[in-house]
Order: sequence, then structure tokens, then C-alpha cells
Amino acid sequence: MKIAVLPGDGIGPEVTTEAVKVLKAIVGNQAPLELTQAAIGQAGTDEAGDPLPQATLEIARKAEAILFGAAGVPGDESIAYMMRPGASLLRLRKDLGLFANFRPALTFPELVDASTLKREVIEGLDLLILRELTGDIYFGEPRGERVTPSGERQAFNTMVYSESEVERIAHVAFRAARGRQRKVCSVDKANVLETSKLWRDVVARVGKEYPDIELTHMFVDAAAMVLMRAPKQFDVIVTGNIFGDILSDAAAMLTGSIGMLPSASMAHDRKGLYEPVHGTAPDIAGKNIANPLAAILSMGMMLRHSFDRPDLADRVHRAVGRVLSEGFRTADIFQPGTRKVGTREMGDAVVAALHHS
Repeated sequence: MKIAVLPGDGIGPEVTTEAVKVLKAIVGNQAPLELTQAAIGQAGTDEAGDPLPQATLEIARKAEAILFGAAGVPGDESIAYMMRPGASLLRLRKDLGLFANFRPALTFPELVDASTLKREVIEGLDLLILRELTGDIYFGEPRGERVTPSGERQAFNTMVYSESEVERIAHVAFRAARGRQRKVCSVDKANVLETSKLWRDVVARVGKEYPDIELTHMFVDAAAMVLMRAPKQFDVIVTGNIFGDILSDAAAMLTGSIGMLPSASMAHDRKGLYEPVHGTAPDIAGKNIANPLAAILSMGMMLRHSFDRPDLADRVHRAVGRVLSEGFRTADIFQPGTRKVGTREMGDAVVAALHHS
């Protein structure tokens, strides 16, 4: 298993350390592990003057999978785009062709009451948001800032999609649905945006190749509302980059904490980048209070998707469930009557639980 480990910034190094700890414990001597750590984000800038150093990029290109922590620093948006620590992840996704972002949102029974939504709304929740990751307004050109003839600053971005980009993510969505409840909801803003009109047309056309899958369409504002009101009606949600970014973070809160949400960003082959959704959380970095479970579950997705070891992935999932059932909680999911632990202690608890998974 040839894995690039990119801890990054903020709480990234802390949670990635725990994911690697669990990885080593579960793989053991079943397969040789080749872990190569490299700097990215502000760590990359500090080390090599670039948030995505060429050496890091080469390590990522040669790896079979990438275990990623988080990238970005406060005030990131004031830095020129290519030198932003947070933009290093977008650059990496583009270079490696990681176009399909899998963001599952499921509720562990032990955390039903940790969500701000009513138990009956989220109990048994198991949905997948599939976000197109290398197109849309985040990558569209032209982009920038200019001064109008009246002297006013004006900023602009370009939202753009091609048929081929929509086709490939649509195929991924329909294939994923075949292993689930066979329902796909395509989310767009076709009543306003030309890109969304194209999106809807292409998804509908591709959907005809999958007569066994139920396809529906929904505007993004309506989808956001339904996600909060009746999320269990969804199975697979497929959507563009910016809408997927927003909806998947909202879905994270259905699970009780954004610290519980893993993700996988996949290329056409089995290569993938696996990361927790929570970001750098600089306010709690270095305090041993961050929740490492999303990073650990992301590592489990890596075992499943890049290394075809669903048996090990299932063991990771069961170990996390056991730890929660035993009452271990980091601060973000702590409730009275449970046991508050730190980042390292939670990682240790998952390792211990592997023996029973």
C-alpha cells in the first residue's frame, strides 16, 4: 500500500496522526505499508515557498492513495490565489484528476441525540453526496478583480461546465446508486443558470442508460430545505462543485458534528485522496481536542476504494461504532453521561476497539 500522507495545517496533523495509527494497527502484517509524508498548505509554503511544493506533487502522483489532513490559514483569502495555502488542495485535485467527491452522511445510532435535528428526522440516515470536484466556478476562467470606469472595485468568477464533465460524474452517481437504494437526485439551479440547464439535460440523458435507477431533479435551494426537513428521502445526491461544497457541509451537521464526516475524491482509476471534511479549525489546533473520527473513517474509505479491502474498511467502521457505544466522546460530540477524551485518546480507543471488530 503506497500512500502519500499530507497532514497540512491546523488540526490536520493531529487527526492524520490518529488515522495513520489506526491504519498501521488494522493492516498489521497483512500488506506492506509504504507511507511517505510531505508538506502542503502553509506547511508547504514554510518548507519550500509554495503551498503545493513540486516534491509533494511528485509524491502524490506516485502514490496509490493520498491521506490528507487539512490546508489553509486565517486570512487565506487575502493571498494571491496560487499562493493560498487553502488553494493547494484545489490545485492537487486538478492535477490528479480527482473529479468525483464521495461524501457519505450517515448517523451512528449512538450520536442520534448529538444532532440539532429531531431524532425521527435523522435516525437511520444514510445518504451519499457526490460532488463534481474539478469544474464549476472554483476553476472557471476568467477570474479576478478589476476597477470599473467609475473607480469601483469589481470581482468576477466564471461558472462553466462541459458536457463531458457532467457525463462522467453522472455515470459515477448512477453506478454508486446501484449499490445502494437505486435513487439519484440531481441538484442544480436550472431555472436561473445556463450551466445548470446543461447539467440537467446531460444528467437526464445519461440517466436513460440506467433504467433501474430512479432519477429526480431538484433546485439547490429546495434541496437545502429538504436536507434539513426530511433528509432520509435522499439516497445519492449528485451536484456541481459549489453546490456540493455547501450541501455536504450542511449534511455533516445531520450526523451530529462536522468532525464525523469523511470523504473520498476519486480519479478514473482507483487512485483517491481521502480527507475529513472539517477543515483546519485553527482555533483548536494543537490542543488535543479535535475529533479524529472523520480522518479515521476517511482512511477506512481509502481501504475500501483504493485498495479493495472492504473487510478492513468494515472493521474500521465497526471499531468507530464500538468506541461511540462505549461512551467515548471528543468535545464536539460530548453529551452529559459520556466520557470526554482528547484526540490521541480517541485514536487509542479505536485501536483498542479493532480487537473486537
